[in-house]
Amino acid sequence: MASYITTKNSLSGLKPSDKNIELLTKLLMIFLATILIVSAVITVFPFIWSAILSTRDRSEIFGSGISFAIGESLKINYAKLQEIMPFWQAMFNSIYIAFLGTTISLLFCSMGGYAFAVYKFKGKNVLFGMLVGSMMIPPVLSLIPYFMIVKFLGLMDNSIAVWLPFTTTPFGIFLMRQHVVASIPKELLEAAKLDGAGEFRTYWSVVLPLMKPALATLSIVQFVFFWNMFMQPLVVLTTPENYVITQALRSVQGIPNTPWGAVMLGTTISILPLIITYLFASKQMISGLTSGAVKG
Repeated sequence: MASYITTKNSLSGLKPSDKNIELLTKLLMIFLATILIVSAVITVFPFIWSAILSTRDRSEIFGSGISFAIGESLKINYAKLQEIMPFWQAMFNSIYIAFLGTTISLLFCSMGGYAFAVYKFKGKNVLFGMLVGSMMIPPVLSLIPYFMIVKFLGLMDNSIAVWLPFTTTPFGIFLMRQHVVASIPKELLEAAKLDGAGEFRTYWSVVLPLMKPALATLSIVQFVFFWNMFMQPLVVLTTPENYVITQALRSVQGIPNTPWGAVMLGTTISILPLIITYLFASKQMISGLTSGAVKG
């Protein structure tokens, strides 16, 4: 009887602790949700603010106080945007460079990653270590050698000089190699060779379709990289007709009485391709980042 009473008391004593744990869990979830919401607002606010400023004229932008009201100068700002720069030509140049550079980068990096993952050759580990180590070198240090090579090859003021040197990146090769090692079994490659598939056929028909998550991840990374490029185009592109969008927007910020409403409108429009690219490839990107994390 005494043991029954003791057991009952011990069980009844657990209920308040369980309620406390549940309460703490809810408070923790609310705290984490609050942090995520605040972080999201801080991240998105500059884009929303630039969209609001694109509807105002210069006097309203630099007026006293902060207002979230939408202005009435959108058409005027668009006309000024067309007047102060070849905006749509710069947009086309950026789209051309980003699309072509990203497409070729997917091909080259997937080939390099596949080779490092599958083939065995002398100096493979040393070469791969140098490749990974090169990611720690700041890109600005290679700016002068980049300019000298471009000038030597006669590619100054040519869009090829903007995208071609950056199609094969250490990060892209590393990402492709890790995906092949973690997600593509060697038995599948051996089966393809037994069926008579050559090296390129195995890569193209067997491996490449299975690399879609990693390819989607790399496509977003490379597209954003090519779209946001500024220093390299600034060094090699000299005529306004060849400017990319980042260079074109920067080139008008030094003119007297800069129409900031037009600049903000151009900035807002230039963000749209990045948003569209992310919306199309976001699911594949998340899959690519988590592939190989759990092995069955």
